[in-house]
Amino acid sequence: MLLATFKLCAGSSYRHMRNMKGLRHQAVLAIGQELNRRTLGDPSPGWISQVRRRSSLLGSQLEAALYSEQELSYIRQGEVAMQKALGILSNQDGWKKESQQENGDEVRSKVIPDVGKVFRLEVVVDQPMDRLYEELVDRMEAMGEWNPNVQEIKVLQKIGKDTVITHELAAAAAGNLVGPRDFVSVRCTKRRGSTCVLAGVATHFGEMPEQSGVIRAEHGPTCMVLHPLAGSPSKTKLTWLLSIDLKGWLPKTIINQVLSQTQIEFANHLRKRLESSPASEARC
Repeated sequence: MLLATFKLCAGSSYRHMRNMKGLRHQAVLAIGQELNRRTLGDPSPGWISQVRRRSSLLGSQLEAALYSEQELSYIRQGEVAMQKALGILSNQDGWKKESQQENGDEVRSKVIPDVGKVFRLEVVVDQPMDRLYEELVDRMEAMGEWNPNVQEIKVLQKIGKDTVITHELAAAAAGNLVGPRDFVSVRCTKRRGSTCVLAGVATHFGEMPEQSGVIRAEHGPTCMVLHPLAGSPSKTKLTWLLSIDLKGWLPKTIINQVLSQTQIEFANHLRKRLESSPASEARC
């Protein structure tokens, strides 16, 4: 099966098949399924490491054939942002408490060289992880319906199954002291075992220039990490790393207050949404 699939993929390099993008996609999917089947069938470390090396090399070659140079750039931006954000979260030193709610929701902050001040929200949500994933990823464009801090999120381009380019319009905050902002970002979604990571960073997208009357702000490396609460798989631990440059002339005290409060409000609005909105068939 695997040999036949490689032949199918190789055939797409011939001139009469170069434009058959659907064929190449089928080849990639078939190869991935076959490698996964063989890995599960023979769990020996030597075979697994061999498959990983070969599939990594094959994947990079096929990826280059499936996507344009610009699309590959967006994919890499998302993956780099994810690694950088996870690296920030993995270092537990130096975090200072910004606020803590009676329900346990907590925001901490830290200054990161070359990034600036970042904020970390940690909450427990009384819903399974797949339900949060459904609302935050599958229903991303509906966020403006339940989060008043967001006027609109629109997916501008989808690249593969893990990467999207989005435009987000944020509402004014702090009694209009902070005017409307918008963001153009590349977002990357990955699953590692029982953990889902949703990451993003500011990017340039030629078809979405700056809008009149709105300041174009920028997300730094940011991410949300979702995983089942230890001992209570029906609940989810959510950690949100927020890094934003709001641009404009704003006092740091106002920026700090707005960003930490935005995270607390997000958690409250998310819980209300999950309680009031029926779940569909979600998957992570």
